[in-house]
Amino acid sequence: MGRVTKAVFPVAGMGTRFLPATKASPKEMMPIVDKPLIQYAVEEAVAAGMTEMIFVTGRNKRAIEDHFDTAYELETELKQRDNQEMLQMIRGIIPRRVSCVYIRQPKALGLGHAILCARRVVGDDPFAVVLADDLIDGEPSALQQMAAVFKKRSTSIVAVTNVPRKETRQYGIVKIDPGSAAPHRITGIVEKPAPGAAPSTLGVVGRYILTSRIFHHLLRVRPGAGGEIQLTDGIAALIREEDVLAYEFAGTRYDCGSKLGYLKANLAYALKHPEVANDLCNYLKNMDWRHPR
Repeated sequence: MGRVTKAVFPVAGMGTRFLPATKASPKEMMPIVDKPLIQYAVEEAVAAGMTEMIFVTGRNKRAIEDHFDTAYELETELKQRDNQEMLQMIRGIIPRRVSCVYIRQPKALGLGHAILCARRVVGDDPFAVVLADDLIDGEPSALQQMAAVFKKRSTSIVAVTNVPRKETRQYGIVKIDPGSAAPHRITGIVEKPAPGAAPSTLGVVGRYILTSRIFHHLLRVRPGAGGEIQLTDGIAALIREEDVLAYEFAGTRYDCGSKLGYLKANLAYALKHPEVANDLCNYLKNMDWRHPR
C-alpha cells in the first residue's frame, strides 16, 4: 500500500476571480511564464512516481485535454521547420508511461464532490489530490515529500502551512496532537474558522494523499450551502477512523487562485527562467518604482 500511482486533479471550477481571462479558457491553463498551471501540477505528480492522472473536468475545459494530447498538426509543422528542440518539448509534456483519464463533474458541488466523481477510477487504491491553484516550489516537490512519508506510514496525509491568524477564514484549519511525532496526527479540522475560533494557524493547502476510505465518508457528508460536499467534512470523519497526518512541506507556496499570488509566482519563476531571468532582473533594477498618482 505504500506506493501511490494515481493523482486526481479537480479542474471543474469556473475561475471567476480571473474573469474575463477565464471566460472561455480554463484558469488551470493560465501560464506561469511559459507553462500552464496544470502542467506544473502534473509534473509534480509524475516526479512523485504517479503514472495515472485523473482529471475531474467541467464545461469549457477541453483545452486541458488538448494540452496533454498529441498535437499532430503542430508536430508536423515543427518537423518541416526542423525545430527539434520545440518538437521534443511538446512531445515531452507528459511521459509515455503516464496515462490520462478525464471525468466530467456535471455540477460544481464542491471539492468533496469532485473527488467522489473519481471514485470508480481510483477504486481501492490510495491516491493524491493536487489543486493546480496552489503552485508549490520545492526541491524535492511537496508531493514527493508527502509520497515518501506515505511509503513509511501508509496513512492519509494533508499538506499544511502556517498562515497569519487574521487569514484563517480563507483556509481549512487543522488541530494537531502536539504529543505525536512530526508529521503530527490531526485531531480536528475546521473549514474557514474566524481567527478567534481557529484551533491553530496550520492551514490546509492543495496537496493531499488519501486512502480510499475517504470515499466512504464523503458519501455520507451532508451537503452544505449550495449543495456542496466539502472535502474538509470527509477528512473530519476520516480522522475518527484512522490517523491523518498534517505535513508541513519544505518549499514556497504561491496562491495562484488570487491575482496577487499569481503575479508573485510569475515573477519568482521568471527570475529563475534561463531565457528571461537576466533581462528581467536588469529591468527590475532600473524600473521607476514610484507609484503613479
